[in-house]
Amino acid sequence: MTRTKKTGLKARGGRLAAVGALGLASVALATAPAFAKGAVEITAPHTAQVGKTITVTAHGGDDSAGLLHQLCVEENGFGEGWHQETCSTPATGDARVTAAGASARRGDLRFHAVLYGLTSRHDQKPVRLHASDVVRVHVR
Repeated sequence: MTRTKKTGLKARGGRLAAVGALGLASVALATAPAFAKGAVEITAPHTAQVGKTITVTAHGGDDSAGLLHQLCVEENGFGEGWHQETCSTPATGDARVTAAGASARRGDLRFHAVLYGLTSRHDQKPVRLHASDVVRVHVR
C-alpha cells in the first residue's frame, strides 16, 4: 500500500508551533498592565461679539480607581498664557464644568479642559490625567 499524503513530522511541527505561539500571546496579554481609560470633551462657540457672554462647557471622566476627578477649563488669549478660568467640584464619576465670561476686545481666545485626579478633596498635588483638544473662539 502506498501513501499519497505526507502527514509526518513536518505537519505536526507546524501545528505545534502555531499552538505554542497562541499560548505565548495569551500569556503576554494576561501579564500586560491595564491602563485607565478616559476622555475630556469641550464645546465653545466659533465666534462671539465683543462684550457678549461666551459660554464654554466641558465634561470628562476616567475609570481610574480610588481617585476623585476635578475638571478645569483653561484659557489662553491676547498673549497672557494659559490660566485657569474655573474648576468643577471634586467628583467620583464624570465631572462637568461651565465657564461663562465676556471679552472686552477683539481677537482669538483659546480654551481647553484638563481632568485632574485627586487623592482627597483637599489634595495639594493633583495628577493631570487627560486634556481636551484646543477650541478657538474668534471675538469680533
